[in-house]
Amino acid sequence: MNILVADDEKEIADLIEIYLKNEDYNIYKYYSSRDILKDLEKLNIDLAILDVMMPEIDGFSLCSKIREKYNFPIIFVTAKVEDIDKISGLTLGADDYITKPFQPLELVARVKAQLRRYAKYGGNAESMGKEGQHNENVIDFRNIVINSSTHEFYLNDERIDLTPIEFSILWLLCKNRGNVVKTDELFMDVWKEKYYEKDNNTVMVHIRHLREKMNDNTKKQKYIKTVWGVGYKIEK
Repeated sequence: MNILVADDEKEIADLIEIYLKNEDYNIYKYYSSRDILKDLEKLNIDLAILDVMMPEIDGFSLCSKIREKYNFPIIFVTAKVEDIDKISGLTLGADDYITKPFQPLELVARVKAQLRRYAKYGGNAESMGKEGQHNENVIDFRNIVINSSTHEFYLNDERIDLTPIEFSILWLLCKNRGNVVKTDELFMDVWKEKYYEKDNNTVMVHIRHLREKMNDNTKKQKYIKTVWGVGYKIEK
């Protein structure tokens, strides 16, 4: 498999290269984001490791550029504590992050986990990293993987069992991520019945059960957010 390593600190890039080559990965090592953008189309990358503090074009901008055409896993490497909240939100299209200084074996483990997850739920060996190829029955974002064909749900690589109703609610929210799904529309889509005001409690109970299974703190609402008086949403 082909792994892109982007870090302007040569010693770190070399260290990553050594450990990943020991795992029989083919490494493309770059110290400049501009060079990556020039060469990316011909590299057939399966996973990218991007330093945040790159010269000229930083890792965040590079990630956004990559996501315009490619869906292979991206892992951020950062030394800036203040970037962690931004990265952990994974709103830029990254799949994971690791902070400097890091243990090389931990990075190797993260790489393997992302490749396993993506190969199993987001593509296959032939399609990884190629534009426009995806499985419409699988939604994979923010460490959420939900498969409508198998009715399986994974959060942070851990399988979570859902009832059919819970699964249908989560699938609908994930499919419309970034947008509010109105309570009445959610009810009619999932239960296939006409919505009445009393049905709001039914939806609330199932949302609560979902949050409990996802360890989603009601106050902070990391995943499922309540838009009071309207409905529910999951951020991208």
